[in-house]
Amino acid sequence: MSLAAILELHGARAVVVGGGRVAARRARTLLDAGLDVHVVAPGVLPEVRALPVTCAERGYRAGDLAGASLVVAATDDAQLNDTVTAEARSLGIPVNHAGHAERGTLRFPAVARRGGVQVAVTTGRELPMLAQALTELIAPLLPDAAHLDAWAQRRDAALTVDGEARATALAGLRDDIRAHLGLPDTGMPGRSA
Repeated sequence: MSLAAILELHGARAVVVGGGRVAARRARTLLDAGLDVHVVAPGVLPEVRALPVTCAERGYRAGDLAGASLVVAATDDAQLNDTVTAEARSLGIPVNHAGHAERGTLRFPAVARRGGVQVAVTTGRELPMLAQALTELIAPLLPDAAHLDAWAQRRDAALTVDGEARATALAGLRDDIRAHLGLPDTGMPGRSA
């Protein structure tokens, strides 16, 4: 069983070992999350070089993971990916093994985003095409920024009152959110958030 979590790693150092297409895709994901990406590979595709990453165009060396908060092993050499993964694991650094996800400690889910809401989907198996299809199904359900802002303001206002007024305000907000998403009213009494 795995742990689903959202990590705030903005500005943290990430090391991607590999310079091919998979490394480029992972580097873009890490950059989008605000990480400081360092790529180590003897050969780096132009699309990787074009990204705002630091490239060490050489082979991987023990110690390259120093100071990293996250590691991706994305080479076309299974043994090297295993070596990188083992070093990251020994250092307690979350690591994605691009060739064999089960050997790492980190998997990249498919993600649907809209208006500040993120929904991450993983299948728990090696079925990324299912996870991607599910995110395509979910994406149209996500609220836009205007709805999120209005709901957040209502929640904030509800939290300034006590007792029954708070419960009533939060119940109304919950019902409005559920109605917006096409879900039935649960009839549950309000509770503090």
